[in-house]
Amino acid sequence: MKLTDAQWQEKLSNEEFRVCRQKGTERPFTGELLDLKASGDFCCTCCGQRLFHSSDKFDSGCGWPSFSSQSSDGNVNYLPDNSLGMQRIEILCKHCDAHLGHVFEDGPAPTGKRYCVNSVSLKFSKNTNDKV
Repeated sequence: MKLTDAQWQEKLSNEEFRVCRQKGTERPFTGELLDLKASGDFCCTCCGQRLFHSSDKFDSGCGWPSFSSQSSDGNVNYLPDNSLGMQRIEILCKHCDAHLGHVFEDGPAPTGKRYCVNSVSLKFSKNTNDKV
């Protein structure tokens, strides 16, 4: 999915564009999905691809929604990120290259991964057959 910056700006809010297309970061503990406990899928704000499931969400205390693995769809790409004097792995939507956040090796078993994701990079889709 390739759109120009102008097309993305028409499609997204200012904050969504800043984070998803310009690799920004929302302030910790401010995202609307941080404390969400409902059952469902977390999808890319930009293109709607399923990225994470609520069963893999956990409270890492870092201030951003955290997941122990990506969805079985495999829609997350990894890119080395050496910005800000740090060595990290950036995570992006495989379908549209939206910036999601970063993945770290300090998550819970069995994966040991912590996908640290900006809330604004995600749209939540509640499972309609679940009672929450």
